[in-house]
Amino acid sequence: MTFAWYGHLKHLASKPWYVAALVSWGIALFEYLLQVPANRIGYSSGMFSLAQLKIMQEVITLAVFVPFAMVYMKVPFKLDFVWAGLCLVGAVYFIFRTP
Repeated sequence: MTFAWYGHLKHLASKPWYVAALVSWGIALFEYLLQVPANRIGYSSGMFSLAQLKIMQEVITLAVFVPFAMVYMKVPFKLDFVWAGLCLVGAVYFIFRTP
């Protein structure tokens, strides 16, 4: 999904926005075909709450985005990546802890 959302900034910058949107939607379709059923199974089985599903998605997104940004898009490492990750660790703790 990260490549679908941000890869066009590198490869399709000279194309109209609608070309980038169509290409991105094509790439993202595969992930949606997996993510939607997985969320339904995880939620309807009672395995995960809605908040837990969302926090997992955010953690996975950041874990993929930082290497993507640094390696593929050549964004220099920023300490803000670490702070954002630590904030998500806190979010995971609070969402998954038992009351």
